[in-house]
Amino acid sequence: QVQLVESGGGLVQPGGSLRLSCAASRTIFRFNAMGWYRQAPGKQRELVARIANGGSTKYADSVKGRFSISRDNAKNTVYLQMNSLKPEDTAVYYCNVEVIGGAYWGQGTQVTVSS
Repeated sequence: QVQLVESGGGLVQPGGSLRLSCAASRTIFRFNAMGWYRQAPGKQRELVARIANGGSTKYADSVKGRFSISRDNAKNTVYLQMNSLKPEDTAVYYCNVEVIGGAYWGQGTQVTVSS
């Protein structure tokens, strides 16, 4: 009933920046958290960043100091600002919204960091 659509992925050189956006088709009135996950070929999906409904955040150790998660409730959108990108950041990035009884997932957006 709720669709999440990611955008902003692409090809970027090491050291560059990208800003990912995830827009929900409608307001999610009650949620536990919003987050970004990523999955590289041959690897498990991992949590990149998460923001709880109260505003607290957590990040994977590998992205601390480089990535920042934020949200705009009025626009039903969550963002991931990615700076100082490294080749190991290459993956498909997925938006996630945790709700009571389950979660919503986006289709994913490809981020490739390469020179």
